[in-house]
Amino acid sequence: VQLQASGGGLVQPGGSLRLSCDASGSIFSISTWGWYRQAPGKQRELVATISVAAGTNYANSVKGRFTISRVIASNTVYLQMNSLKSEDTAVYFCNVVRHGVNYWGKGTLVTVSS
Repeated sequence: VQLQASGGGLVQPGGSLRLSCDASGSIFSISTWGWYRQAPGKQRELVATISVAAGTNYANSVKGRFTISRVIASNTVYLQMNSLKSEDTAVYFCNVVRHGVNYWGKGTLVTVSS
């Protein structure tokens, strides 16, 4: 499975960004799609996941501000990020789980700063 994330950039506090992740390769039987992030000096953390079995799941820190969605026809998962805060600054990684194996894309940097 190959994952290509895009959409990161510089945004002011309170602004919005939408991240996209396109999957290719052996995408059949992917059970979970998700976004994780890693801020400087911190561990990678879950942001949001989406699956048929469990629906959507969000970190408490982004609930009500971020929305994860998936377009099945294009094998793309999105992360709509609204009301961005400086603490959202991080490298965001796309993730899928297929047959119990985690696959990761290269990250895309999101910087929230005035």
